[in-house]
Amino acid sequence: MQSTRHGGVNMKLINNEYKIQNISLLSLARQYGTPLYIYDAEVISIQVENLTTAFEGLNFKIKYAVKALTNISILKYIKQLGCDVDTVSLEEVHICMKAGFVPEQITYTPNSVSFAEIMQAVQLGVFVNIDNMHILTEWGKKYGNTIPCSIRINPHVMAGGNLKISTGHIDSKFGISIDYTEALLGVVHKYNINVAGIHVHTGSDISDIEVFMKVANKILEVATKFENIKIIDFGGGYKVPYKPDDKYADLAMFGANVKKAISKFGKEYGATPQVWFEPGKYLVSQCGILLVHTNVLKHAPNTTFAGIDSGLNHLIRPMMYGAHHEIVNVSNPTGNPTPVSVVGNICETDTFAWQRSIPEVRQGDYLAILNAGAYGMSMASQYNSRPRPAEVLVYHGEPYLIRKRETLEDILHNQIEVF
Repeated sequence: MQSTRHGGVNMKLINNEYKIQNISLLSLARQYGTPLYIYDAEVISIQVENLTTAFEGLNFKIKYAVKALTNISILKYIKQLGCDVDTVSLEEVHICMKAGFVPEQITYTPNSVSFAEIMQAVQLGVFVNIDNMHILTEWGKKYGNTIPCSIRINPHVMAGGNLKISTGHIDSKFGISIDYTEALLGVVHKYNINVAGIHVHTGSDISDIEVFMKVANKILEVATKFENIKIIDFGGGYKVPYKPDDKYADLAMFGANVKKAISKFGKEYGATPQVWFEPGKYLVSQCGILLVHTNVLKHAPNTTFAGIDSGLNHLIRPMMYGAHHEIVNVSNPTGNPTPVSVVGNICETDTFAWQRSIPEVRQGDYLAILNAGAYGMSMASQYNSRPRPAEVLVYHGEPYLIRKRETLEDILHNQIEVF
């Protein structure tokens, strides 16, 4: 028996067969078909436990950033683990409520939305993070100091694994510029706004703890200028390994440093705020794999293509961000490592791996694309009019279908024929 933490999924190679919680991936392929998203609940639980350990001693909340993976069964499971949620749309708010979260457990952090949407969020009773001065002014006119809110600050710090997921730099659309703090305070005082929290989210896939602390110190400095701060929300973005030599963000060090910073802030401010963290990818990325079937092998002068039954319509991260996802040959795990380019079936370049050394891929083999739990299914589409995959959750050694595979009828469902 050989255990491996490929992409974080706790797979075991037993008699040349990959298993998750003692369930054969090949058996899941036969039972549910491919392409298929498979999530290991045990990995999510481990990640929550890691965060809880890292921040022990703080008065804190874990607010799962649901945009990473919004399946309602995943949300219910994360709720069982004691987490609250962070949402970015009213639809996410409603899904979380359907999953059993009460409004007090839901934070709403939109950007570029109308004030009408903000008012709907208030009517639902969720806690709102305000992202720009226009909305803050409208909030003040409408609510004054009657409803507490939080303000999202842009700290002008470049961080993250890709510019597209870096959200705290000076040219980012997210948050109110830290340079506008005095103007921000002017609006708050003019309308007597009840600012109960200061929020920041700098980006995703960040490994450098010094970056987190640089941002934390900036936000704590801003918080001292407000009178009633009860919450400091440090966002998320903690790196998880994608490549074999990648490292996790050192959350133990981050936790230790945050504890010191919050203690110092509390003594000087006269009150110690609750601290919120918003992990998304950290909780669910490594729990998921995309299981696919090799339809064809195609030889070209410079490479051999393994053409699979999925594409960027199901996992867009490699093409959108240049993201690396480890790929395991489930059918031939001990084959001779051979360079191959794994490509999808979409009418665009949708390459999952170029000239990657993988145990020899043969026509008909099943491949597991790892670290696909975050921003995989949640960003999937019906491009090329191909249906989205089914989803399966492995929980306590049993597989549960948590989303049916789409059909042609699903694709046509909302279309209206006029001719």
